[in-house]
This record gives sequence, structure tokens and C-alpha cells, in this order.
Amino acid sequence: MSNDDMGVHVGASIGQAAALFDIAPSTLRWWEKTGLLPAPPRVNGRRVYDEQALRRVGVAYLCCLTGAMPLSQAASVTTGQAGKDWQENVSSQVARLDGELRRLRNARDYLLHLLRCPDDDVVAECTHLAGELAEHTPVGDVAVGDGLVAAARSLRPRGSDAVRDEKTRRRDEDGAGQARCAVCGDALATTARGRPRKYCSQACRQRRYRRSAASS
Repeated sequence: MSNDDMGVHVGASIGQAAALFDIAPSTLRWWEKTGLLPAPPRVNGRRVYDEQALRRVGVAYLCCLTGAMPLSQAASVTTGQAGKDWQENVSSQVARLDGELRRLRNARDYLLHLLRCPDDDVVAECTHLAGELAEHTPVGDVAVGDGLVAAARSLRPRGSDAVRDEKTRRRDEDGAGQARCAVCGDALATTARGRPRKYCSQACRQRRYRRSAASS
């Protein structure tokens, strides 16, 4: 599409606008669909981005990619809404980032401490471990003067976790209740997602298929 074709609406195409900010054209379409950007005018059915539209794309980039704002909050900035909504949304994002920065600083401080630890076996030998557990884990909310075992035994498991934990432990020890292969009877590995498995291997699956085919 040439500028002559655009007539008085001289501007950039969607591909050119996307290239200016090193993003995909589909990103601009998605930003329009979600309300982050208003749809630009079209000439001969094609989007035309004038100077202001490109500035708006730039603000969207700054808010969403540089500032990591959710699209719904960034829209209050990019669409020029009146009132203080956009300041409140930006302030909320700043507060969230401040919390993330504190978490990252704590993570960095602990890992640097761990690197400086002269002990080969941190679990058994580190004299600072008790303090690190108290500062960086929920252990700090429990009195541990008599050791971690005593502290753990002083707590009440949440809900029915105690009963469920004991049942789970017995199943782990004697194998009761564990799902088994429908062909060979071997224990099935537990999967984190998807439908429960029926066969321990592709070979067992094929054996069951051949048996079914032979009996039909």
C-alpha cells in the first residue's frame, strides 16, 4: 500500500508499525481486540497508523512490555481515559513491582550467603542454617528452641491432612491402593495431568489390543 493509495491518510501499515517496535502484527491486532488500543483508521480496508497512533502503540509497549502491566490496567493509560484511573493502576503496578523486587533481593541475598558458606555439607554443618530458616521460611513463626522436630510436633496439621498423610504413608509402604497395569500387573507411574493410565508400556497396550482382536 503506497502513500498515494492512502490519500490524505498518510501513515504506516500494520506491518511497518509492528516492525518499528519489533513486535508481530498479530500483537497489534490482539491489543486492538482486548481494548488496549483503539482500531486505527483504514484505507482500502487496511489499517493506517498516523503519528498519534504510533505514539499510542509506543505507550502500550512501555506499559505492557517495559512496565509489565496487565492489559486491562494498561488500557486506562493508552486509551486516554479521564480521571485518576490510570494513575491508580500505575501506582498499583509500582507497588506490585516493589514487592517483587523485595522478593528478588531476598532470594539474591540468601544465594550469595550460600555461596560464601565454607561448609561442604550445608544441611549438617552450617551454623547459620537455623537463622536462615527463621528469616526466610515459615519456621520463623514457630518456636524452635528445642529443635525442628519438637517444633513440627507442636503444630496441628490443617484440616484432615493428618489422617490423609498417615493413609498415604501406609499405601507408599505396602503398595495398597496403587494403580496397576491391566496386562502385566506392574505398578503404574502417577501422571501429573491427563487421563489415568491403564498400561505401564506401549508393549502392554499392544498385547491387550492383540488379545482383543483375537477374541473378536
